[in-house]
Amino acid sequence: MKKLERSLSLPYVIAISIGGMLGSGIFVLPGFAASLTGSSVWLAYLIGAICVFPAALSKSELATAMPASGGTYVYIERAFGPLFGTISGLGLWISLLLKSSFALIGLGAYLSVLINVDDSLSKIVALGFLLFILLLNIFGVKKVGKVQLYIVSLSLIALGVVFFIGFPLVKPELLSPFMSNGNTGLISAIAFVYISYSGVIKIAAIAGEIKNPNKNLPLAMLLSLLSIAAIYVFIAFVLVGNIPLNSLSVDIKPIHTVSKILGGEHFGYVIAGVGVLTLMSGANSGVLASSRFPFAMARDLLMPSFFSKIHSKHLTPVAAILFTGGLMALVIVFLDVVKIAKLASAFMVMMFISVNFCVIILRETSAQWYNPSYKSPFYPFLQIFGILSGFLLLVFLGLLPFLSILIISIIGGLVYLIIGKDATRTGVLRNYGHVPALFLFYKKNLNTSANSKQTISSSLDGKLTSEAGAIVPLLGNEYSAEMLSEIASAINPKKSVQVVNITEVPNQTFLDALNVDSPKIQSIERRLKRLSKLKGLEIDFESVVTHEVSNTVAHLSNQISCDWLVMGWSGKAHSGLLIRNPIGWLLTHVNSNFALFKDNGIQNIGKVLIALRPGRKDKNFLIVAERLCNFYGASLTLLHIVPPSFSKKATKKMEEKSTSLLSGLKTTADLKIVVSEDPLNSIASISSEYDLLILGAPEKDSWISLLLGTGRDKFTESSACSVLRITMKN
Repeated sequence: MKKLERSLSLPYVIAISIGGMLGSGIFVLPGFAASLTGSSVWLAYLIGAICVFPAALSKSELATAMPASGGTYVYIERAFGPLFGTISGLGLWISLLLKSSFALIGLGAYLSVLINVDDSLSKIVALGFLLFILLLNIFGVKKVGKVQLYIVSLSLIALGVVFFIGFPLVKPELLSPFMSNGNTGLISAIAFVYISYSGVIKIAAIAGEIKNPNKNLPLAMLLSLLSIAAIYVFIAFVLVGNIPLNSLSVDIKPIHTVSKILGGEHFGYVIAGVGVLTLMSGANSGVLASSRFPFAMARDLLMPSFFSKIHSKHLTPVAAILFTGGLMALVIVFLDVVKIAKLASAFMVMMFISVNFCVIILRETSAQWYNPSYKSPFYPFLQIFGILSGFLLLVFLGLLPFLSILIISIIGGLVYLIIGKDATRTGVLRNYGHVPALFLFYKKNLNTSANSKQTISSSLDGKLTSEAGAIVPLLGNEYSAEMLSEIASAINPKKSVQVVNITEVPNQTFLDALNVDSPKIQSIERRLKRLSKLKGLEIDFESVVTHEVSNTVAHLSNQISCDWLVMGWSGKAHSGLLIRNPIGWLLTHVNSNFALFKDNGIQNIGKVLIALRPGRKDKNFLIVAERLCNFYGASLTLLHIVPPSFSKKATKKMEEKSTSLLSGLKTTADLKIVVSEDPLNSIASISSEYDLLILGAPEKDSWISLLLGTGRDKFTESSACSVLRITMKN
């Protein structure tokens, strides 16, 4: 399969991003925004950029994790699943065609300056240009790479001239009132101008063509956002400082008006011409981008199939382009510019909220395939700010945009139920979600084990060892596959150990396409064979590709009927209110005993420390510890930490019981009782004298860890030696 050439350098990517934003946001929108808040409209643009900032960083992270994928729709579908993907695809489609319609109405107004067309006919002019743009898109005359760059450059030069002429001429008396409608008006204006920044995330759709995307993609988003925010803020300030507010608030072509005031009639004509070119370019790119959403969704079986048809000669999605154009024509004819801008902003706010949610879901679930080379800073606080600020802005956009979002959500749900029911993909949230998340977004299908087992069996290289007493899933982030296999052999009551390397891929990827062992997998197999031969262990190795790593591990353990599931671990097992990572899922779904091994690099285990939490079945844990010590020829120490308030009588009783348990073991064992008010620091200090610490899993998460999804095991994190955390099912 041919790959896109990574030919776009940083300056060109920035130009494309600015070009996606430079248009109606400054040539049409400022006057209507000023009517909401007064001369503080420049502040609305500034705060709007700050609210968009989290989504830009989140989109940068998502794009570097999936650099060959195209756009927000794909990311949302992978995180939430096809139902929400259908709704988001419709929302993105509607928001882009609304913005393009808005640009075309503004284009008609600027053109009326040049050819003396009455303002009342501006919608007719907009429809004429819409027809022209549709023909360009259908016949493929849309490859305007350098032309787009020239238009952006010309617009920036023209706006720069307007600023440098207009800034010294700003009249202080026109800057009052600063906030004509108070804080409510300012927030409404922020929500209104939000759509102006939508282009900042469009460049993620061309991530596969950007040189060094890990660095250049987030950098381009940030630099273009800062650049366009500066342009909006400075030009908006010049507008309110040179045009009376009562005139500006009803002006659909404010850049022409201020240019005429500053430089006369001829200068106004020049700027009007620049406005026509800029808005024409923006509308064309908007039609090009928006028409691809129904096309992509039809290929994903989430829209009628005719949207996916391509013209045999021109190789363009004609049906998607024509349908998009038809909707734009209806918008231009029946909606006024203010309603169009509000609706476009509302849909874009929802998409930016969803992008921030995507990062949280994908990070917290630790989906194996999600491995972004760039990670958003200040996680999750930045994403939470983006989500909360987005919901606040939606409230101030009014009832109509909210109802429109609700209607699109209902339509999207119906489309999914009627057309998308054949889509077999599931989102990460469904794979690893708690019951609340599943209830909110999906009806969980509990009868999937047969299909999952069939998928697993068909993608295995060979046959599983049915007699294996322990299974070791390798997810690619283990410190040492050999050490993990040794630990499994040590605690395994049977002889055989089954090691399975599991590669998780998004639902949009066909499993058969990746069912070939990589050099890394071949290396693991070679090393495990050598380990098996050197130490006389029965270790069988297989590899599997899957869409759902947690279900795969659970089904494998059931298929083999093993006693133990042994996995590598970083020390965290998230268990949040709505989502949890695979470890948290497995802890509650796997029927066998479960051992999590945190490898701190210690290879020769000679001293083992077991510290049992209150309420544990000490005898069962000591049997496991005994097996491990016999395997390595290690000594065992049973540790009890008691508070100073613990009575001497209770301490004596504990000592007698523990000594009795240890006396029945066939290994060197002793007892250590420590009096301390700080068990965490005590275990951390004592663990420095040992090679392996054995712990039991917590009985249950506290309500605060359940709510926040921390799932941290502080004893494991603070240990100086390797840690084996055991969950006993029996």
